[in-house]
Amino acid sequence: MRGIVTIDGPSASGKSSVAKRVAEALGVPYLSSGLLYRAAAHLALRSGVDPKDEEALLRLLEAKRVRLLPERAGNRVLADGEDLTPFLHTLEVDRIVSEVARLPGVRAWVNRRLKEVPPPFVAEGRDMGRVVFPEAPHKFYLTARPEVRAQRRARERPEAYEEVLRQLLFRDAKDRTQSAPAPDALVLDTSDLTLEETVARILAHLKD
Repeated sequence: MRGIVTIDGPSASGKSSVAKRVAEALGVPYLSSGLLYRAAAHLALRSGVDPKDEEALLRLLEAKRVRLLPERAGNRVLADGEDLTPFLHTLEVDRIVSEVARLPGVRAWVNRRLKEVPPPFVAEGRDMGRVVFPEAPHKFYLTARPEVRAQRRARERPEAYEEVLRQLLFRDAKDRTQSAPAPDALVLDTSDLTLEETVARILAHLKD
């Protein structure tokens, strides 16, 4: 596989797990754009930087030399050599990551980090196929009912399902303009599909 595959979708649509499995099947790395936004949110919280202060946040990201390592076994994010990955999937980060992701300067910074990686690869996020890699020949957009997505995320969080659903709907509303399928993307509703079935459909489409 020589090109770029993009897999987009809203929170907890399964795009990270699917992207990893598809990349493994193709024998290429995958890029998790969301981890970079989560790293920015985590560093803002840890450093006491206002997540809405774009200039201060960008200075922090450059000072910390934040980098994404797209390893086949899983993406990692480093800041000054420290592995931030274990701290990026928390409810505290969930609450502010949308605010961080809406900052144009932060989005440009994330896109630059992603574009530094030479293809082939599978890129997952919210606008990979529509904005970051519009030239990609293979584009997919995963979605699912909010209740299904909340159930999936609740299995990864210590918080109750009701709180996870509330936060997910809140983020959906904030991300509505950002998370949209590319015009030429294949849209897959994964509400009633297992991870294996979703991966199989994407691989079958790529084979065709």
